[in-house]
Amino acid sequence: MKTSHSRWLRGSFVLLACAAAAPGAVAAPESIPSAFNLYSVEQDIEIGRQSAAEAETKLPLLRDASVDRYLNRIVKLLASETPGERYPYQIKAVNDPTINAFALPGGPMYANRGLLVAARSEGELAGVIAHEIAHVALRHGTHQASKASLASAGLGILGGLLGNSSGDAAQMIGVVGGLGLNAAFMKFGRDAEYEADRLGAEVMAASGYDPTAMADFFALLRAEGARNPSALATFFSSHPPSEQREARIRTQANTLVRTPSRAVGGFGEMVAEVKRLSPPAQVAAGRAPTTTSPVSSGPPIAVRVAAPSARFKTFKHRGGYFSIDYPTNWKAYGEGASFATSLAPDGGIVEAANGQPALAYGVVVNHYEPFEGERVRREVNKRGKLENASLDLVRQIRRSNPHLRPVKGSTKQEKIAGTVARSVTLSGRSPVTGKDERVVVSSRALSDDHILYALLVTPDSEYEAALPVFARMLQTLELGKRATHD
Repeated sequence: MKTSHSRWLRGSFVLLACAAAAPGAVAAPESIPSAFNLYSVEQDIEIGRQSAAEAETKLPLLRDASVDRYLNRIVKLLASETPGERYPYQIKAVNDPTINAFALPGGPMYANRGLLVAARSEGELAGVIAHEIAHVALRHGTHQASKASLASAGLGILGGLLGNSSGDAAQMIGVVGGLGLNAAFMKFGRDAEYEADRLGAEVMAASGYDPTAMADFFALLRAEGARNPSALATFFSSHPPSEQREARIRTQANTLVRTPSRAVGGFGEMVAEVKRLSPPAQVAAGRAPTTTSPVSSGPPIAVRVAAPSARFKTFKHRGGYFSIDYPTNWKAYGEGASFATSLAPDGGIVEAANGQPALAYGVVVNHYEPFEGERVRREVNKRGKLENASLDLVRQIRRSNPHLRPVKGSTKQEKIAGTVARSVTLSGRSPVTGKDERVVVSSRALSDDHILYALLVTPDSEYEAALPVFARMLQTLELGKRATHD
């Protein structure tokens, strides 16, 4: 992957690949599929730092130097074999008797005393830690936060109005704060858990641990859950159980070749030290707060904009990714190191009830990689790649903007700067403005099966006037060499 390509993916998607194990070699993946992410790696680290500082005001940390030192020796060993960015991984023990562990974006991790004494070997404990490291490496936390941000800010976030390179971590944490940091960063779906299992097992093998130890621990959890469900309530609230996970890991382990064991040693002494320390009288921290609805409708907002100028000027993205002509009485917003840019007139960006900017009238230009994973890749054979990717984009827009519905008969083929494109119109009552709006999604394929899309957002009352302006803009949309990977 070229450096220029990886930089223009920042703020949109990060793509990693999974490599099969070669005979006689340890299978450490060059990459594993991750997904939609509005944040840069540097922002992951800063978000994790600030989130950890907040979490530790509530978590009953064990505060035992020898235990934390032992855990971080395992982390250092596993991290040295973890692909991707070199995050500042660090782990702390929590004085909580429930069996649980979790990771925050950028590297901070926490392991409960219940987990430390439940594990029967260093390998089993390393399996859990490797799984959490994988969540960090795959950026699952900020993927979750990105989806929460998209739901909170609506279509505006697609245009870089939030989460761009100039935004600080405090602002970004504030975007998902209403959902609760635990809910936003730590509750992953089944696909993410499978990804973390797969990468975690590969990291274990490369580090000298037997990957079946991870499966052994899941077997232990299933047995313990049957005897004492309350002991694992917290674990299963943030780690969805699956009867297939243990079997998947065992099957995968048969394809992996271990390096010679490099176990750090001292597992028994660590467990004895944890047992010596008194558990807290009451454990009330570490629970995910109740989530609230990310979008709340306030009073109706009037969208007042001047008619688009008949004169156009050319916008050139400072990263060299694209250029487009737009009315001279519009402005560019959100353009930074990421691809995403919004073009809107004065009054086109309004303040939503949650205090965040929302696009009510204007055009978004951005890059998109389908993030429905294996299911989408299986569908490629049923449809063309452009249709498949465009449908996936519309699914994500509707998932985060459930008020939108496709307008019957609006799907059509067109051209963007001479290249075949696909468009569909959505409509519905905006929860931000309280008025009916239209969203036109036009997309064209890129050479790597990703798509470039342009989005027109407009109140119903402005739709007819805005449509020819949008059509004219599309005909001038040109990709630069950095975007086309030349």
